[in-house]
Amino acid sequence: MTRALLIATAIVEAATGAGLLLAPALPVSLLLGATLDAGAASIVARVLGAALVALGLASWLARDDSRSPASRGLLAGLLFYDAGAAALLVLAGLGPELRGIALWPAVVAHAALAAWCAGCLLTGRSDGALR
Repeated sequence: MTRALLIATAIVEAATGAGLLLAPALPVSLLLGATLDAGAASIVARVLGAALVALGLASWLARDDSRSPASRGLLAGLLFYDAGAAALLVLAGLGPELRGIALWPAVVAHAALAAWCAGCLLTGRSDGALR
């Protein structure tokens, strides 16, 4: 269960991060329906891209290490990230201006990944098996 989660996270986050690093205006437009007007916004989007690639890399490298305390730490960090991202995107969607075509699918994806992380953590072992 955890292995599949970490592989899915690695693929999705690394791909999103690469998109933000290479062409930050496109993912931002799809997600929020907005442009990156200031140069600072582009840099912040690229920093986010680097962070997402790092999450993807950490998830990929940990995919076969489902029982260590480090793996549980990674799952806890991913839970915080996915729950926070879902909440922030919902707030953006409730406002009058920030709604791109990918916003609500991203909310659903982050909420599902957060629930999956929580499920792995709540079983008592990060490999998803019950004690």
